[in-house]
Amino acid sequence: MIFMTIITLDDLSKAIANRVGIDIEEARRDAGFVMDIFGFDDRVIDNVLDPEDRQLFYILEEEGMLTTEREETTLYDGREWRTHYWRLKKDTIARYSKESSSDRSILLVDKKQPKNVSDDDIYNTIEDDMWTTTRKIG
Repeated sequence: MIFMTIITLDDLSKAIANRVGIDIEEARRDAGFVMDIFGFDDRVIDNVLDPEDRQLFYILEEEGMLTTEREETTLYDGREWRTHYWRLKKDTIARYSKESSSDRSILLVDKKQPKNVSDDDIYNTIEDDMWTTTRKIG
């Protein structure tokens, strides 16, 4: 028996709000746009997006909710044709929708109310495992 994860507008809204750090109303608008693009599919061709709309997809890709893939086909005249797609990462979205925004260590600054943020405030939001590096010295 195959079980498919089903993502609802509510799931995606909560995941966006939790991970991107925006209020639920704005997250619902973004989620509605994404759901309209995908419809009932898990994958959508990149060409359907306008450049400004694609920015949201890049943000969701950075957060792990979307991924990209491509297919290459040889045309009858020998040229290569690439088709780029976006794919929903439904298991990740489902997991993110269940966490609370406090599960993610993030420093949010209200753009309407400037706030003096100290270096300590910023550094205290960075998790310990983020301080390691793989860069070779020398």
